[in-house]
Amino acid sequence: MENTTEVTQFILLGLTKATNLRIPLIMIFTLIYAINAIGNLGMILLILWDTRLHTPMYFFLSNLSLIDFCYSTAVTPTVIAGLLMGDKVISYNACAAQMFFFAAFATGEVYILAAMAFDRYAAVCKPLHYTTIMTVGVCACLAIACYAAGFLNASIQVGETFSLTFCSANVVHHFFCDVPAVMSLSCSDKHFGEMVLLYVDTFIVFSSLLVIFVSYIFIFITILKMRSSAGYQKALSTCASHITAITIFFGTLMFMYLQPSSSHSMDTDKMASVFYTMVIPMLNPIVYSLRNKEVKNAVRKVGEKTKLSLGL
Repeated sequence: MENTTEVTQFILLGLTKATNLRIPLIMIFTLIYAINAIGNLGMILLILWDTRLHTPMYFFLSNLSLIDFCYSTAVTPTVIAGLLMGDKVISYNACAAQMFFFAAFATGEVYILAAMAFDRYAAVCKPLHYTTIMTVGVCACLAIACYAAGFLNASIQVGETFSLTFCSANVVHHFFCDVPAVMSLSCSDKHFGEMVLLYVDTFIVFSSLLVIFVSYIFIFITILKMRSSAGYQKALSTCASHITAITIFFGTLMFMYLQPSSSHSMDTDKMASVFYTMVIPMLNPIVYSLRNKEVKNAVRKVGEKTKLSLGL
């Protein structure tokens, strides 16, 4: 290597080089993040406030909302600030921190989705034993395990990436410090690190998908045995929404991470990343919660109490 100057900061190339798109992108990303914050934080507060929503299903929904808000917050404000100020420089430590928190909460989301699938399996397939299966202790342990897996994976991701040597190249072809984009800049041998991350990510994705797949196999079998058309339609509609969101989320993750970084097209990765870092967290409160009758009733109740308190 001719130049072995140690990298102390990175330059984020951003989503696009077109300067005429800067203002529209700022407006779009700000709107998306505002909807994300209002939807997810509002859902958490609503579930805490309404005692009728203190059930395992809504416990996992509140954790999903928290994770969605956190992993989107790890990325979106930085992107908006970069577009506003035109400053795309991020320090070495800030890059590592962003990568850590994004990986931790994104992994947590993967396992929370699996926990939600298991909860729905227990509710649909084992209704008489649901309260004894999904106890407070079981729900708490599942949630803690999701967060623990997230932080463990984040430690592995950041540890493997930043154990590499970075020389003169410091331009990250992405709008945030994502593992493949940063790892591709290293001037040392990346093969071992790529293989470790590939195996870890493969295990995380397919272990959670296995839980989801098996849960839904039993759910669909139970649905097909239902004699009530109303119950059949309701259960099928809920599953369809859940599966759609899972397909989008896991599809982008597998497209992004389950291949060596040498096979990545950074421009394609950036477009896919917009979906799972910004759009999916914004849509999840709608897909999982706002279509639910109990949540709608709780929102209506809050609205009525607000009107009474304001004397309207």
